[in-house]
Amino acid sequence: MKKIFKICLFIFFITLVGCSSNDKEQDNNKGVAKVIKISTEEANKRLGSEKDVILVDVRTPEEYKGEHIKDAILLPLDTISKKAGEVIPDKEAIYFVYCRSGNRSATASSILVEMGYKNIFDLGGIIDWPYETASGL
Repeated sequence: MKKIFKICLFIFFITLVGCSSNDKEQDNNKGVAKVIKISTEEANKRLGSEKDVILVDVRTPEEYKGEHIKDAILLPLDTISKKAGEVIPDKEAIYFVYCRSGNRSATASSILVEMGYKNIFDLGGIIDWPYETASGL
């Protein structure tokens, strides 16, 4: 009986220690920025009510010229590492990142977070954007 009690106590102790170390890991990650997925509905609502949101189109210049969300800034995925600092210099600003279908926006959003940007929202693809768009540069 004593052996079973000692085993149960040991398992309880291990579980307790394991849980407390996970809590510390979570506390250490509180300040780390993460990519946040945002729906087209929520993005459109926020774009209509918040003046400080910046749209970032990470497609090619040709795609952007053909159609883009009004007031979006062009920052092609293949130039992000080199050009982000000059095109979108404020790392504290709110950015909604999109592409054609959502693949490049996910990649670009992750790169921006790794570069130190704090408020990155992955909007996905313009093919899912049911609202007004513009064309031309």
